[in-house]
Amino acid sequence: MKRRRFLTIAAALLACPAGATEADFVWTGTGFGGALSLRLSGLAPAQAPRLTHRITQEVARLEGLFSLFRNSALTRLNRDGHLAGPPPDLLALLRLARQVHEATDGAFDPSVQPLWQAIATGGDSAAARGRVGLSQLRLSDREIRLGPGQALTLNGIAQGWAADRIAGLLRDAGFGPALIDMGEIAAVGPRPDGTPWQVALAGPEGQVLGRARLEDRALATSAPRGTLIGADHQPHILGPQGQSPLWRTVSVSAPSAALADALSTAFCLMPRARIDRALTAFPGTRLELLA
Repeated sequence: MKRRRFLTIAAALLACPAGATEADFVWTGTGFGGALSLRLSGLAPAQAPRLTHRITQEVARLEGLFSLFRNSALTRLNRDGHLAGPPPDLLALLRLARQVHEATDGAFDPSVQPLWQAIATGGDSAAARGRVGLSQLRLSDREIRLGPGQALTLNGIAQGWAADRIAGLLRDAGFGPALIDMGEIAAVGPRPDGTPWQVALAGPEGQVLGRARLEDRALATSAPRGTLIGADHQPHILGPQGQSPLWRTVSVSAPSAALADALSTAFCLMPRARIDRALTAFPGTRLELLA
């Protein structure tokens, strides 16, 4: 399990007991390479099977768009270099990725996939780095097109997008309050007692360094050395311009989990002054932990 995923799951588990009741509905599953969970208060027992079905269907739909490990819209885009009639979720996610890319001076860049693959497999990383650059991505309602030799990874944003979609599903159906962990954490409403969810912020060694207060808000944590790749054991969060991570753990909260996810990934590579400047581009975002 990636440290990044362990930290977010640990944070969710630490948050749940204070807001839990015996009547809470708990769903657990797998997706996006790890464990997923949801805790929902006030659900009638007769509604549980229908809600479980809807959640699992939505997770499967999103994996069919964003996964690198199955036949998905993303793998087809990477294989062919273009994708006609792109699904709305994929198009919207990439437009958000571009916004974060611009606000972080290129630190967030999903086009690092060839570099990640080269480092992980002992390939030509110098040649792969020459293919990195989100500015080559072309987006329209009719087509997504990559630059020559490019490929994308959405691992720094897709889990947050999934948490947002599940939160939206619950809100549309009138369910809540809920705490969702899809690799990133989203809170729907306050806890059953009306107070915000208290989510633990874990440091590089798993120690609790603080708490974030979430109410209709999301939290993401990134730890570059949570997964090491290649023979040189490099951090899995790669600097698109060759920069090395400056922080061991970064937690960001935001109105959306996808935004928190992308920003926490980028901020691992950025000095504090640049982080503060990037936050001003996204109202409602907060830096919760920098360690």
